[in-house]
Amino acid sequence: MEMEAVIGLEIHVELNCATKMFCDCPNRPGDEPNSNTCPICLWFPGAIPQFGRAALEKAALLCLGLNAELQPKSAFDQKVYYYPDLPKGYQLSQAHLPLSRGGWIEIADEQGKPKKLRIHHIHMEEDVAKLLHEMEGRTPISLVDFNRAGAPLVEIVTEPDFRSSYDAMEFLKALRAQVRYVGSSECSMENGTMRVDANISVRPKGTDQMNTKVEVKNMNSVRHVGDAIAHEITRQSACFQSGEAIILHTRLWDPEKKATLPMRAKFAGPCVPDPAVPVIELSAEWIAEMKKRLPEMPAARAARFSTQYGMTAEEATYLSAEPDVALYFETLIGEGIAPRTAMHWLTTQLMPALKEKKMELASCKVTPSRFAQLLSMLAQDEINANAAREVLTHLFDSDETPDRIVAARGFKQVSDPGALCSLIDKVLAEQPAALNDLKNGQAKAIGFLVGKVMQASGGKANPKMIKEMLAGKLDSYNQ
Repeated sequence: MEMEAVIGLEIHVELNCATKMFCDCPNRPGDEPNSNTCPICLWFPGAIPQFGRAALEKAALLCLGLNAELQPKSAFDQKVYYYPDLPKGYQLSQAHLPLSRGGWIEIADEQGKPKKLRIHHIHMEEDVAKLLHEMEGRTPISLVDFNRAGAPLVEIVTEPDFRSSYDAMEFLKALRAQVRYVGSSECSMENGTMRVDANISVRPKGTDQMNTKVEVKNMNSVRHVGDAIAHEITRQSACFQSGEAIILHTRLWDPEKKATLPMRAKFAGPCVPDPAVPVIELSAEWIAEMKKRLPEMPAARAARFSTQYGMTAEEATYLSAEPDVALYFETLIGEGIAPRTAMHWLTTQLMPALKEKKMELASCKVTPSRFAQLLSMLAQDEINANAAREVLTHLFDSDETPDRIVAARGFKQVSDPGALCSLIDKVLAEQPAALNDLKNGQAKAIGFLVGKVMQASGGKANPKMIKEMLAGKLDSYNQ
């Protein structure tokens, strides 16, 4: 019997507000443990939470960026449960009146066709504290760091529209890009600012039945989400085929074993309205103002790149996927660089170098202005492509301008016809077989001879002029 998966995601995104959701403590969970706390985020009895406007604005922009509809009224509830990272016994969340409902993200499915994946709702909530487990010594202990307690979160709850690990991974990539565009979060699973739980069940393909689901946690990369879902589909399908009952519970993903492991039974505590935080009422005028603050989103920018700059759909999608890359690209064009030149050097040279050096585009020394100067020198034949790549490596470590680096290291291109003619004649004299091929009209000899002339010039000759001059010799031999 052929099986299919029914998958829904719950995605926690930490908002990049300067302060926590209900107090003025810095929102910096990575600081020295328990250094950013107060009676409110330590959850002392009687401390009254004070909801911050910044968290509301960041959350609202995130919702709008995901095509969700902001609700005129939303409210916080006490989600009651006890765990050591939540000693007050409840978490402030929005179980009954979420900030937004609906929403969707469009991906390309495995056949390249558009597929719309729906969002059920998005709600705000406070983060819990962080447990640190010390396993060394005779008596293992667990410590609690309250720096993260009260950090502003949104939870994005999808519809069960996903049918494969591919769907989930593509959805997360698109979601991450769109949230970064609106500026509400960095959405880094590696750094914990985006956390994903997957709810997975299986059923016979072609049926509409909804079977018992299993929740999988502890995935810290998009790849791990895909691997965990794929493993769970296989595991549950085998259980279904053998008649083994699937029980509602939570599992953890173990990336070393590449398997999901049982964690605990699934428990849902009561949610009751919180009396301390007032109902949030959003006017139509305020919602309209927030919509005006939305930037050009990735899909719209990709479409514009295709029409305005002649990019292919694939090129435009890549350039528009991250806001920093898209801004860098258009800044290069604003500096006078041709779009295709900017695209080629950004995607084939600068981005791979950044990845190798583990650096971020926004903080590296190769600013758009310095990179544009380098590409301008290349376009004006002051340097060749090999020299440009060499200069680029120096731009990462030096504050000098590209023209100074070129002058100091002797990278300037040789474009003098007389000097090039002498080099060509020298190489032809040293390569009689290639010269004979050239005289016999074999055009492929030109490529070989260009390489030899470049070698003889120490990489400084103008390859375009060399090729033109050799082609001229070929024409003269053919006459």
